[in-house]
Amino acid sequence: MRPDQLDAALAALADDHRLRQRHALHTPQGPRVRIGGRDYLAFASNDYLGLANHPALKTAMQQAIADWGVGAGASELVAGHFAIQQQAEAALADWVGCEAALVFGSGYAANLGVITSLVGRGDAVFADKLNHASLNDACVLSRADFQRFRHSDLDHLATLLQKTPARTRLIAVDAVYSMDGDEAPLRELLALAERYDAWLYLDDAHGFGLLGNGRGALAEYALHHPRVVYMATLGKAAGVAGAFVAGSRALVQWLVNSARTYIFTTAHPPAQAAAVMASLQLMGDEPWRRERIQQHIVTLASFMQDKSLHLRSSRSPIQAIIIGSNEAAVSYSMALREQGVWIPAIRPPTVPAGTARLRVSLTAGHTEDDIKALLAALDQAIG
Repeated sequence: MRPDQLDAALAALADDHRLRQRHALHTPQGPRVRIGGRDYLAFASNDYLGLANHPALKTAMQQAIADWGVGAGASELVAGHFAIQQQAEAALADWVGCEAALVFGSGYAANLGVITSLVGRGDAVFADKLNHASLNDACVLSRADFQRFRHSDLDHLATLLQKTPARTRLIAVDAVYSMDGDEAPLRELLALAERYDAWLYLDDAHGFGLLGNGRGALAEYALHHPRVVYMATLGKAAGVAGAFVAGSRALVQWLVNSARTYIFTTAHPPAQAAAVMASLQLMGDEPWRRERIQQHIVTLASFMQDKSLHLRSSRSPIQAIIIGSNEAAVSYSMALREQGVWIPAIRPPTVPAGTARLRVSLTAGHTEDDIKALLAALDQAIG
């Protein structure tokens, strides 16, 4: 795009009700936030377990800053691998039941680094149509033959796998889909990976901390297998930042030597590792956080049963109220905002055209009274 085209392109987004604006947040992340000078009851964050502002995580990070400083200085292969980071990676691997783990700066960086390390020209990668954008970008950048199969359509995927002449194959899916909350058929996908000699790459950004008693999709579905490569983010249920990839020791050693988004990136602030370990402790010690989310899901689903709008209810904290048009989704979101409830309108290209929605994100930080306030606001906004 040329410089003289920017204004027209932005105007076109506004006309289609797809122009996005950032809103300054003046409080820590949590169920109640202050945005633009007004207080809101928020259902927008992926801080599912309510840990982002937890005292234990803050204390752990503050102490680690005192012990380890703030910046990492360079990539770990250049300046050294912090011992506290090594402890966190060992704890993460143990938590999800794998031999080893490697921390990345973000889920996006992990997806790009891993997929481009495992497949390239002459290979093939197969991705679900509703995969996160970072998975799609990783598939494109890998330069492998990139084929997308219909959402959770195992027969379509099998047909594509059967036809490929590729020497190396990789199936990439979200374990839990970020805009609908539904789960991939992981056991069946692993069976296909075995049948057609493929890797199975799982992006568990929205399952880690929730599924499998908090240990993620690997534990939930007993998926520990040499073909499975597991990725989970640490900025959602874990309440911190970054991501990790887990699998065999050989896999992690290969990534250390080949994943460009790891090799050529300044390492995480070492103090984040302390917060990650504190988060894992809470995930194990406080199962009530996951139980509370399930109670909230039941309450919302029951309320939406007789409403004109469709709720794509799931057992994940992601509860999507499908609106349809971009304009209507924005209108509903603004009507809720007027009542002091912050729920974002999700529009294309994040979701397919014609499926704009309100994405309600339920957390353990929300109380029963918060859910009652949400239902009252929805009742007034959508009828």
